[in-house]
Amino acid sequence: MKKKNLISVVGPTGIGKTKLAIDLAKHFSTEIVSCDSRQFFREMKIGTASPSPEELAEAPHHFIGNLSVEDYYSIGQYEEEALQKLNELFGVYDTVILVGGSMMYEKAVIEGLNDLPEAHEDNQKKLQGIFENEGIEKLQALLKELDPEYFAVVDIHNHRRLLRAIDVIWQTGKKYSALIAVSQDSRDFSTIRIGIEAPREELYARINRRVDLMMENGLLDEAASLVPFRHLTALNTVGYSELFKYFDGEWDLDFAVSEIKKNSRRYAKRQLTWYRKAEDIHYLPLGYSQEDFNNQVNYISDRFIVK
Repeated sequence: MKKKNLISVVGPTGIGKTKLAIDLAKHFSTEIVSCDSRQFFREMKIGTASPSPEELAEAPHHFIGNLSVEDYYSIGQYEEEALQKLNELFGVYDTVILVGGSMMYEKAVIEGLNDLPEAHEDNQKKLQGIFENEGIEKLQALLKELDPEYFAVVDIHNHRRLLRAIDVIWQTGKKYSALIAVSQDSRDFSTIRIGIEAPREELYARINRRVDLMMENGLLDEAASLVPFRHLTALNTVGYSELFKYFDGEWDLDFAVSEIKKNSRRYAKRQLTWYRKAEDIHYLPLGYSQEDFNNQVNYISDRFIVK
């Protein structure tokens, strides 16, 4: 019988996952493991909305700012290291909190990665050539044609994710979305997923306000400091790629900021599409009260927490 519990806090960017994770960690007197792949990088604190020093002081966090943008880090490495950390934490606590909006990274922890083929050298060269000569738009169009289901949820601005999915489809002749949908069910802990619900218009307004706050808090300077590393995969992401175009003189600053907001909203829409398919997420309302929180925690504790 599974004796330990992982509570996974999920939801789109800007919805308030950090606060909920901290509230849960305090309630269960436990620690938090991040599965937000952008918050791994210490040089990207502002643009990834990493927890503040005050938030980090409220509950112990792991996998926040633990890497440099210059470090190579794969989802396979994360799965291995996250499971090692959970094994350590379960030696101390019966319940641990997982939090983050990187859908595949959460999946890697709670289900395991599927046995997908290694990168095919010829495919990778061909796809890299397409990317360099015809742009990321061509890769997006290819993936949309081959696997519209995965296209609907993948971060389409991350060319590495597009390359990987197309390569696997070409090798296997199967949709990437179908291959990653098979649960491995190999974990010796129980997982309870909890999220926050909000009307889409309200979520989008929160995202817009958060981008404005990031700019006030120094995102422009943070992005400027990362220009020498702009070719690295970690920097090929919303909040930085738009400002690099401002530095290049392609866009003015107001337009770059509006593009950050637009691309953040698009990413949130993709996250919502992914989570909508799940039937195991227990939701709290945006701006939940202490009573809302207590009722939900009591419900999942009575129904799902292994004592």
